[in-house]
Amino acid sequence: MAHATKHIGFGVTVSTSYEHPYLLARRFSTLDHLTNGRVGWNIVTGYVDSAARALGRDAQIDHDTRYDIADEFLDAAYALWEGSWDDDALVVDRERGIFTDPAKVRAIHHAGEHYRIDAIHIVAPSPQRTPVLFQAGSSDRGRRFAARHAEAVFTFSPTPEATKPIVAEIRAEAVRWGRDPYDLRIVTSQSIVVGRTRKEAEDKLADYRAHASVEGALAHFSSAAGIDFSRFDLDEPIPYVKNDANNSALEAITKRSAEVWTRRRIIDQMVLGSRMPPFVGSAVDVADHLQAWVAIADVDGFNLPRTVTPECIHDFADLVVPILQERGLFKREYAAGTFRDKLFGHPRLREPHRATAFRPQNLR
Repeated sequence: MAHATKHIGFGVTVSTSYEHPYLLARRFSTLDHLTNGRVGWNIVTGYVDSAARALGRDAQIDHDTRYDIADEFLDAAYALWEGSWDDDALVVDRERGIFTDPAKVRAIHHAGEHYRIDAIHIVAPSPQRTPVLFQAGSSDRGRRFAARHAEAVFTFSPTPEATKPIVAEIRAEAVRWGRDPYDLRIVTSQSIVVGRTRKEAEDKLADYRAHASVEGALAHFSSAAGIDFSRFDLDEPIPYVKNDANNSALEAITKRSAEVWTRRRIIDQMVLGSRMPPFVGSAVDVADHLQAWVAIADVDGFNLPRTVTPECIHDFADLVVPILQERGLFKREYAAGTFRDKLFGHPRLREPHRATAFRPQNLR
């Protein structure tokens, strides 16, 4: 896909619970070279027991400990990406047979609670060095992790009013880490069914629902929330019980929702498979809806889950994007440079982001 495109960024999801920092750092540096600086990492810690069992564990590591491990994982990766090579370490002198200046390449010595590394990063500095850092977690512990590390944060909540305090907490936590709160791009999920008219959109939704699996929707959301919703009566309120799955998904329909959620409500609103109730309307309706979310919740953008592909992407691009462009809310052309250039206007992480502490000049 990178070969066939010029501007699209690629956010690759990899779990810190089932990787090693050295191997991950090597892989992402290679990808950053191959994409000319268009790779990002969606940092997750995992949330389903089946994945843990598949990879040799009896069950998930508990929720907050997974984030403690991820904090150390990121520090080890930063040391490799940011600290192992100087920018001018590459010589590439074919006549003298010199590839690098060895004085400008150094081994990383990391000895932590969960990882040990004593090695040189095996890949020369890539265009971004550290990939663009995405993180999807709105639980209390996830927000602290996001504020420390993430550049773009995915949030999940059914209303802009419920999302607003989550966004404010993430930005306030970023300030406590010495960061500009708007150095974080906060993205919320929106399931969209759009038509040329509202009636056309409603007809599409009816058609989609006729083919959707209620059992599949419940199973999908159960896996995220860590609760078997089939054990609840249709109109029985769903409580919040902290567990080792995706706490933010469960918080969104319990602690952070002004409305009572039941199994009937989940079936009715999440039947298309998304964790968000679909917004259904004309292109103008959708544009108004998204603009209101930005104004109320202080979010920077939207993650659009698929309904029926590729038509849901075509519908949004053909019908909604032109209206957003007319309102000055969506770009008309791509910016030049790396993925980070396009999002932030600079190719590499800037201070005071945590990664910059591992640069050689900051370690001396």
